[in-house]
Amino acid sequence: MDWLRKIPIGQFVAGQQSWLRKIDPRMKFAWVLFFLLTPVLAGPFWRISLVLSLLITTFLSCLPLRIWWRSLSLLLILSGIVGCLAILLPTSETTVSLAVRSPLELPNAVAVGNNWELIKLGPVHLGGLALGPLVIDQRSADLGLKTSTLLFTVVHSVNLMLLTTPPEELVWALRWYLYPFIFFGIPIDRISFQLLLGLRFLPLIQEEFQNLLKSLTTRAVSFKKIGFKASFALFLSVGERFLANILLRAEQGADSLLVRGGFLLPSENLRPKVLWHESASFLNIGSGSLFVVVLILRGKYGAL
Repeated sequence: MDWLRKIPIGQFVAGQQSWLRKIDPRMKFAWVLFFLLTPVLAGPFWRISLVLSLLITTFLSCLPLRIWWRSLSLLLILSGIVGCLAILLPTSETTVSLAVRSPLELPNAVAVGNNWELIKLGPVHLGGLALGPLVIDQRSADLGLKTSTLLFTVVHSVNLMLLTTPPEELVWALRWYLYPFIFFGIPIDRISFQLLLGLRFLPLIQEEFQNLLKSLTTRAVSFKKIGFKASFALFLSVGERFLANILLRAEQGADSLLVRGGFLLPSENLRPKVLWHESASFLNIGSGSLFVVVLILRGKYGAL
C-alpha cells in the first residue's frame, strides 16, 4: 500500500549511485527542454530515436532498479494504450473529389494524397448495432506513433530529472536561465521561491491521498454492497476531506513562512553547494558537446 516509496514519480531520491546526479542542473534542464521541444514537427524516426535514447539512458544510469522500473513499466503500458487508441479511433473522413480531366490525359502528373491502408475490418453487425469499418491507414498509424512517443518522452525525461536533482538545484538552474528578465522588472526570486514551494508541496499532496486510500482499505469498504449512490457519496466525502487536508497543509506552510519573516530567499541559498570533481567536469563537458551534436542532427534529420 505504500506506493509512494515503490513508485517515486516526480520525487527526488537521495543517493550517489548514478552519474546523472553529478551533471550540472543547468545542463539537465537544457536536456529536458530538448526532449520537450524537439518532437514538435519531427518525423517518426526522430521520435522513436528519442524514446530509445531515454530507455538507454535509464538502463545505463546506474540508478537503483526499484526507483525507476515500476514507473517505467507503467508509463510504457500507458503510452501503448494511448497509441493503440489513437490508431484505432478514426482520424477524419475522406473527402470526395471529382476529377475534371482524366489522369491519362496528363502523363506528367503526380498523384497527390497517396495513403496506404494496413488493416481494414468491418463493418461488423451485432444485431442492430454496426461497428466499423475499422481502417488503420498511414494517418492513423502516424497519429498513434506521435501520441505514444510524445507522452513517453515528456513524462519520462522530466521524471529522470526530478529523480536525480534536488528541488533547490532545479530552482537555481531556472533562476540562472531567467536572470536576464530581472532588468525588465520581473521578480525572478519570488517566482523561483514559489516554484520551490510547489515542488516541496507535491509530496505532501501525494501523502494525503495515500492516507485517505489507506483509511478506506483498513475499513474494508465494499462498494458492491453499499450500492452506486452510497459509493458516490463516499467518494464525495473523501474528496472533500482530501481538499480540506490540502488547504490545512497550505495554511500551516503559510503560517511558518510568516513566523520566519515572510518572503526572504537570498539567491545564494539556491546555488547547489557541490564540489565538482574531475568526473563531474568530464560529464558536464561531454553532455554539453553531445547536446550541440544532437541539435545539429535534429536540424538535418529531424524530419525523417
